Amino acid sequence: MYRQNFNPTGHLWLSALLAFLPLLVLLFLLGGLRWKAHWASLVALVVALLVAVLPGSLGFHMPLGLALDAGVFGAARGALLVLWITFNAIWIYNMTVETGHFAVLRRSFARVSDDQRVQAIVIAFSFGALIEALAGGGSPIAICGVMLIAIGFSPLKAIALALVADTAPVAFGGLGNPITILSPNNPTAAAHFGAMTGRQTAILAFFIPFILLFIADGRRGLRQAWPAALTAAVAFSVSQVVFSAISYKLCDIAASVISVAAVLLLTRVWKPREELQFDTGRPEPVPVAGGAVDDPAFVRENRPAERDSAAEVVRAFAPYAIIVIVFAVAQLSFKSFNVVKFLNPTVKQPNWTLTRFQWPGLHFLPPKGSAESTATVYVLNWLGATGTLLFISGLLTMLVLGISPLRGLRTYGRASSTGPSSPS
Repeated sequence: MYRQNFNPTGHLWLSALLAFLPLLVLLFLLGGLRWKAHWASLVALVVALLVAVLPGSLGFHMPLGLALDAGVFGAARGALLVLWITFNAIWIYNMTVETGHFAVLRRSFARVSDDQRVQAIVIAFSFGALIEALAGGGSPIAICGVMLIAIGFSPLKAIALALVADTAPVAFGGLGNPITILSPNNPTAAAHFGAMTGRQTAILAFFIPFILLFIADGRRGLRQAWPAALTAAVAFSVSQVVFSAISYKLCDIAASVISVAAVLLLTRVWKPREELQFDTGRPEPVPVAGGAVDDPAFVRENRPAERDSAAEVVRAFAPYAIIVIVFAVAQLSFKSFNVVKFLNPTVKQPNWTLTRFQWPGLHFLPPKGSAESTATVYVLNWLGATGTLLFISGLLTMLVLGISPLRGLRTYGRASSTGPSSPS
């Protein structure tokens, strides 16, 4: 049986560098050589296997079969903790795009203020945090970047705004997934880590709206639109501190909604001395004539903002409200029924929503002098998993947006194979 050795080189810093090598290769291929992610990941995986199996000071001398088995175990965990979340989040987003409701949502954000600097804060910072909290995986950069280009920012500046704005929300990722992975089998420890993260990232989040103003319009932007930045910064930062202590999975969702509401209230009583407006260079949408053959999604996509009814705006925001409600219900605890423990049962009190088993063939002897567990257990909380709650939210979204089961299935297939749809 393989005995783990965390310091095969005899020098801790060399062993740490050896363990870091696969990640270093991945970052170099992605950022330095601009390889596609799947090829870069494949090469990094091969490097990780070599580091694991090579003997002596070149690696950790792990049997090849055991290393491959550990890789499969990691992939199985990733499928539940990452892919299951990402696919369902993209599915919900794609449904809003294909029905035209994302265009309604985009116009609703643009109507918060006539000033593009304020719109940049709302779209890149607040709405971007919502997308990060729901999907992660670079989704806010792609989605918010397109929205910023649509309101007149250059592509390079739009991407810069989206990237900077995602600095604080990305710590929680998709529904707190990075925090959950820190302690996947211990919800109490994960909640502690989430609260700690919220207190730290809130400091960073406070400065981001001001940086966005500077990127958007330099010093003039800071002088003229600082009240919007201050409002978004305070609302978001305070919300992160408060809600990370309540539920780290909902932390950025609550912070994004509250910061948007705060800026919206501010714009009712304040406007910048000079409003920054870009000429997008695009013609005004042509009104679509009535008729039985009209495509409702095409109409929503192309009509002017003033023709969006209150009902359509509500439906555009509905998928995100549904997600918040579903995850809020999953955090409830009553005397007669504890939803949290039902969806995430403990080892001592298991139920039919949880399956635990020792991964076949994956046994280790701990390093000498260590009391680590020698078995690797796979935990499948299939009903309470974050991805499952998103899937339930997607089914409810289908009902609200009037999507048929067959169309919803086709949209899911595209979400799994091609990723997010590009909004017009």
